[in-house]
Amino acid sequence: MKGIGPTEILVILGIVVLLFGGKKLPELARGSGKALRIFKTEVKALDDDDDDDDDATPQITQASDPVHAETSEKPEKPEQA
Repeated sequence: MKGIGPTEILVILGIVVLLFGGKKLPELARGSGKALRIFKTEVKALDDDDDDDDDATPQITQASDPVHAETSEKPEKPEQA
């Protein structure tokens, strides 16, 4: 199977016209376009909200992290006798 060809698309469009009629098709297309536009804006808004959340998370640096903080003291060398 290669996919849907031009003949199949014409058959599907013919069935849609028979089911809904020529007068109803523009209304269906308009409603579908409006719904798709709303969906895209909502998805984009969710993506923008996710990006804002990533920027709000605090970043831990070595200076503020007590486990990885460098100490100025050097370990003492054992005295040799």
